[in-house]
Formats: sequence, structure tokens, C-alpha cells
Amino acid sequence: MSRCRPLPLLAAVFVGTSGVSGQDTPPGPTQHFADVPALSPVTDSMLHTPDPGDWLSWRRTLDAWAYSPLDEIDGDNVADLALVWTRPLAEGFNQEGTPLVHEGVMFMPNPLDVIQAIDAGTGDLYWEYRRPLPDDLEEHFIIFAGTNRNIAIYGTSVIDTSSDDYVFALDVRTGALAWETRILDYRAGALQTSGPIVAGGKVISGRGCEPAGGPDACIITAHDAATGTELWRRRTIPAPGEPGDETWGGVPFEERHHVGTWMVPSYDPELNLVYVGTSVTSPAPKYLLAGNDEAYLYHNSTLALNAETGEIAWYYQHIVDHWDMDHPYERILLETAVAPDPGEVMWINPDLEPGERRRVMTGIPGKTGVVYTLDRETGEFLWARPTVTQNVIADIDVTSGQVTVNPETRFTAVDQERLVCPGSGGGKNWPAGAYSPRTGLMYFPLQQACQMVTSTLEEPAPERSLYGIDTEFEDPPGGRRGTIQAISVETGRTAWEFEQEARTFSLVATAGGLVFGGDADGRFRALDDRTGEVLWEVNLGAPVLGFPISYAVDGKQYVAVSIGGPANTLFVFALPD
Repeated sequence: MSRCRPLPLLAAVFVGTSGVSGQDTPPGPTQHFADVPALSPVTDSMLHTPDPGDWLSWRRTLDAWAYSPLDEIDGDNVADLALVWTRPLAEGFNQEGTPLVHEGVMFMPNPLDVIQAIDAGTGDLYWEYRRPLPDDLEEHFIIFAGTNRNIAIYGTSVIDTSSDDYVFALDVRTGALAWETRILDYRAGALQTSGPIVAGGKVISGRGCEPAGGPDACIITAHDAATGTELWRRRTIPAPGEPGDETWGGVPFEERHHVGTWMVPSYDPELNLVYVGTSVTSPAPKYLLAGNDEAYLYHNSTLALNAETGEIAWYYQHIVDHWDMDHPYERILLETAVAPDPGEVMWINPDLEPGERRRVMTGIPGKTGVVYTLDRETGEFLWARPTVTQNVIADIDVTSGQVTVNPETRFTAVDQERLVCPGSGGGKNWPAGAYSPRTGLMYFPLQQACQMVTSTLEEPAPERSLYGIDTEFEDPPGGRRGTIQAISVETGRTAWEFEQEARTFSLVATAGGLVFGGDADGRFRALDDRTGEVLWEVNLGAPVLGFPISYAVDGKQYVAVSIGGPANTLFVFALPD
């Protein structure tokens, strides 16, 4: 039985784009309304072990846990949660921002490179930065949404990657531009829908790469966080003479396209390794490249990069793709006993000693919805299991970890149809999961869906079709539905599953025993982290596309989340005083 409350009246109403009523706004990209209080410079140590009330990175910590140690809001009182302030966000398709909070100041990314500094306790606006963008920006991208999922904070700067292919830093107190560095020419470059992390003083960022940019647009970069100086760039498509070149079957280098890294990396400071996932090739069906027997590295892979040099320490390829099943999503880093349950885990490395402790990289990295657990120092395959209906992976070699694609789902010529589950929308997509050390469970927003996929090209033609396929939704067995699944990091068992018709979105776990998350119908909920019982729910009126967080100001815990749609809006909840 769920315990729900109606949405209370808004605690404050803000007028105008700036959010300040009756005040003239000065010209220029930064509009300044009040001074930000003096903030402690953010250090590497703070990024790895934030103050309990702060949220300093995309998933709070660079291991991608999305776990808040705050416990004022718990299962006994969450039904009293009420809206305390709200703020309109900038217009733009796909509002998917993640707030950062440092010492009571919130920094909120909006669509189209708008960033706001806000009093995290009251919702009052300190400053707003609106990056000037080229008028012809949309003409140079196949799909341009202006999405801005996350930003970083380091030292006294807020750092982001822009829609026009720069990386830039703003002064945290004033919003003034501190530095900017061009990465690529946006006219034949990359789509930077997610922002960076900071690892050891380096701004690490990935991007989705347009075919027009060629293989040199498919890069991960590192910049000095203090100056913006580029330190290294790593291509995700090998050139002739480089390791992996042989896996492209002789496809000319300039015709290798679209292996992007459009989500956010994770980072292990002890190993000094950055973990980032990659996307599919363009086109997707491999008969259009050099045939179905090549691997085409490093698409649909996990890359472990040396943070100092950008060199690939190891890689693991999750699947050779033919249907647009990207694998760029969050990689969760933790130490755990590894004892996969053969009753629920389909693929287990036979050399694994059950119960041995490992530093692992785990989670659901791609659209197949398959959980992979790898040794994060070596990339050794430990175990994997599906979570949703899937028919694209026929088998995984449990010793080597090599994945075999179901031949019945591959294409060999134009105009062929294949029923593919979960489909290009993914069993898992960009909405991120969370991990709780309280329970040893990781929580994932997933969906059951299939597609009928048709190959459409006789030869590669990215100007006509990015992926070379057409898709049409098909219901899987049991019907299309959204789920949240709780899975043990130690055993791989499913502890509980919450199901509904609407698609589920990003999650956050808290020390109060709660998992917060929203859905496509506008419902934002708190679930019990051990049972999945819905304990509190409100309807925010539009898809809950933003990444939720929990933070504290003056000892009081808040939960923040944003919606996207006709009116992009940020909502903040807390217990009554």
C-alpha cells in the first residue's frame, strides 16, 4: 500500500527567465543578482569524500554510486515530505540536468548551456550564465537537443562542455567566464550532451561524434582544470598501425564513424583509471562495413584509461552491435565479495573463487539490459546476467568474456527484418541507477520493450540514415512496461522489482533507507530500499527527466529533481520544520 500526499502549493513563484521579478537584467552572458557566499575551493579529496550535505559530482561521487549518507528523511517520515521551493528552468528539449550543491549553493545545468547558481535552501537566484551559441548550430547536427545533463565543480570554478564543442569554466561566485578551450569545430564535430568529471585536477569529458567529423571527432579529452589547457585526447576508433585497427576489416580510416562516449565517466583515484563506455558505429548493421565477423573496436565497449596519459589500460567489448544498442552508461565502482548465484546468474567465470573480495566495475552499461561485473584493475570478466527480455546475446564465453551475437538478429543484406529485444530504446538507457552500501543492492530504471528492425541501406550513407535501420515497436512477452530492479552486487540476485506501464527514470539512494525516482507520467516516488514498497508519491505534471539528488543546508535534508516538457522546472522537497 503506498502512502501518498497531494502536491502542496508552491512555496514561491518566480517571474521571468531570470527568476527575479521586476529587476532589470544586464546585457551579456552572465546575469548577476546577488553575491554567492564565500565557498571553500573544491579539492580532489572533497570530490572523493564529500561533506555529507554536498553533492559535488554527477552521481555525487566519482564511483557513480548516487548514494546520499543523509538520513533525516526515512521510511517513517517520508510521507510528510512537502515541496519547499521551485524554480523555472530555461526552455529546451530534453531537460535532463543534475544539480550540484556545495556549502548551501546549488549549481544547476539547464538546456542550451544555461547554468544557474541558486541558494539551495530558499531557491533564490545568485547568477545565471547563458552561453552565446552560433545561430547555425542546429544545421550541423543530425539530432540537436541542447541537452546538458551535468556539470563539474573544482577549485573555484564550475566547469562544463558546450553545445558548440568547447570546454569552459565559470567563477563560482560571479558566473563570469574564467576560461574556455575549443575541442572541435562544431560544424563537423561532436554533440556534447553530457558534461565532464574532474579526476586528479583534469577535466575528463566524452561526446557523441557526428559522422561528418570522421573518426577524429570520436574522442575523450583531458584539460587542466585550472587553465583549460588540453593535456591529452584519446580516439575511440583506431587508425592504421594502432592496436585495434585490424578489427575494422580494412574499412578506410576516414570511413569509420560514430563510436561516441556521450555519457559520464567514472574514476578510481587509487588505480588512476577513468572508466568510460562507448556507443555504436554508423551504420549499425555490419554487412555495411566489412562484414559480421569483425569486432570494430572500440564500439560498445568499456575503456579503462590511464588518467595521466589517456592510454587504454584495458578494454572489454560488451557486444558487436547491429541495431543501435549503445553501451555508454554509468559504471559503478565498488569493493565487494563476489559470489554470483548460479540460480540467477547466467554467465559466471569458472576461475572465480566464490566469496573472494574484488574491486569491481559493475552495473548495466548498455541498452541490452545485461548486468556485467568486471575486475576493474584488469578487466577480467567475472559474471553477467540479463535483467529484461533480450534476444541479441546468444552466449558469453565465461572464461574469456567474449560475447556471441544471436545470428538470427543480424543482417546480411538490405530490406531484412529482425525482431530485436530490447530494441534501440534500450532495456537500460541514459537514466542512471544507484548503489546503496546499506543494502548491498544496486537499483536500476529499466523497461521491457522490443522492436522490429529493418535494414535500409545497400551501402553506408550517413547523410541518408545515421544507423541504416528503421524501427517499429513490438510488445515483448508480458507487454511493454517500466521497472525498477534491485540487484545484489555480491550474488547477482534480484531482491525486488517494481513494475508499471510508464517508463522509469534516474534514481538516487539514501541512508534513510529510501530510493527516489520518477517516471514518464510525471510521478516522483520514494521506495523502501529493501522491499520496493512505494512510501510517498507526487505527480509533477511532466516527465521526471532530471537526475534527482539529496543534500543538506544547515543540517536540514532536501531532495531535488527536475522535470522536462512544456515548462522545464526544478522542484525541491523537505520535511516540515
